[in-house]
Amino acid sequence: MIDVTGLKKRFGATQAVNNVSFVARNGSITGLLGANGAGKTTALRIISGLLSADEGTVRIDDSNPKQSHRHHRVLGTLLDHTGLYPRLTAIENLAYFGELHGFTPARAKERAAEVLDSLGLQSVADQQAAGFSLGQRTKVALGRAIIHSPNNLLLDEPTNGLDVPTVRALRALLRSMREAGRCIVFSSHVLEEVEALCDTVVILSNGVVVACGSPHEIRRHTSTVSLEDAFVKLTERQEHEYV
Repeated sequence: MIDVTGLKKRFGATQAVNNVSFVARNGSITGLLGANGAGKTTALRIISGLLSADEGTVRIDDSNPKQSHRHHRVLGTLLDHTGLYPRLTAIENLAYFGELHGFTPARAKERAAEVLDSLGLQSVADQQAAGFSLGQRTKVALGRAIIHSPNNLLLDEPTNGLDVPTVRALRALLRSMREAGRCIVFSSHVLEEVEALCDTVVILSNGVVVACGSPHEIRRHTSTVSLEDAFVKLTERQEHEYV
């Protein structure tokens, strides 16, 4: 479970996130929905421990970002599609990160093979990452995030730039992880994606949470028939207040 309370972060004159709070529970997918610049990535980076908040707290299971070793043991992150070592093969990339998480070399290689099999990447296991398509890079990067079997996952726009078959495969994988009881938080600006996947939606605008609930609850609260209409209504209202 990920419990975020009162996060604030300023970069110079820009208030990137302002009093952001939400709870993401085990066995569910929570979506951070907002336009570019809404504060989604900043929030995820604070939750991951890559950024320090000016104010607020983050609890992931029984850890917080200040407990670095424990925090990263219970958390997997995919915050961009880069970071793979281009001269290493898929299995070598994953095995290396397995060793960083404390696996023996033999167990790391065994676990890497298991993860690649679960992601349908057996055919590229021995290929260097330099030759991967965007979809293959994203899947291997996701494999890196789950190599240590964390209960919690943070994904920053994981389907960005992917083709339709790869998006469908990734959605199916996330659903299977949810069914396995994992807590998944991902950001997106694609309404259809959020509505298709998420149990809980957190709508951000100008760094502020303007709505939090299931898609049905948000539609009911805004008296709208679609999540798109609700999103437009909420963000336009917040933009007006912000100005």
